[in-house]
Amino acid sequence: MKRSEINAAIAWADGFLAKNNIRLPEIAYWSPDEWRANAGKIATIRRVMLGWDITDFGMGDFSKVGAVLFTARNGLADDPSVGVPYCEKYIVMKEGQRLPCHYHVFKTEDIINRAGGDLQVFLWNADRVTGKRLDTDVRVFMDGIERVFKAGEEIVVRKGGSISLTPYLAHVFGPRPGTGDLIAGEVSKVNDDNTDNYFLEPVARFAEIVEDEQPLHPLCNEYAAFI
Repeated sequence: MKRSEINAAIAWADGFLAKNNIRLPEIAYWSPDEWRANAGKIATIRRVMLGWDITDFGMGDFSKVGAVLFTARNGLADDPSVGVPYCEKYIVMKEGQRLPCHYHVFKTEDIINRAGGDLQVFLWNADRVTGKRLDTDVRVFMDGIERVFKAGEEIVVRKGGSISLTPYLAHVFGPRPGTGDLIAGEVSKVNDDNTDNYFLEPVARFAEIVEDEQPLHPLCNEYAAFI
């Protein structure tokens, strides 16, 4: 991705969040200079990867596969003394975007429709040995109510609703076509994007960046390059 594309995505997401009366933690608005000025205070932020995360998952078309994510709270699975024992994210997506198919082995997460259009979800059970998608019925809780869906069946989550994704439950989600842009929330166990994402499509978790302009804000995986 080009840095200009990343900057534009952040600016758009910030405006969309503000339009829906959502304000992020102060680090969301720090410039690179402010990050450097606060370098002695952010060891935990760096370790648990709080902050902006804009990615096309290496698939080359951000308008179709990708999202603007902001991790507001997180910890470390292997060191409970760092951060907190849970994660909260905002996932901001334009209509037409989706996340690639993936599952987690450790993390259970609630995906919540915070604002905007409808959230469209597709689910499959993943084989615990091979990791392959299975053509079996999926049992999932939505706001505490157990529901059963066919593998790959469309599931719609409307504003205020949520869906609980457990380990080995492969998922794809994004704004439902025709309903507009989306602000989704994630509340989960500690998140580790480096070790607990198992993709069923050929992807790269973090985008390679072409530096065609100065960064508006550093991303959560590149603090070392800025600080």
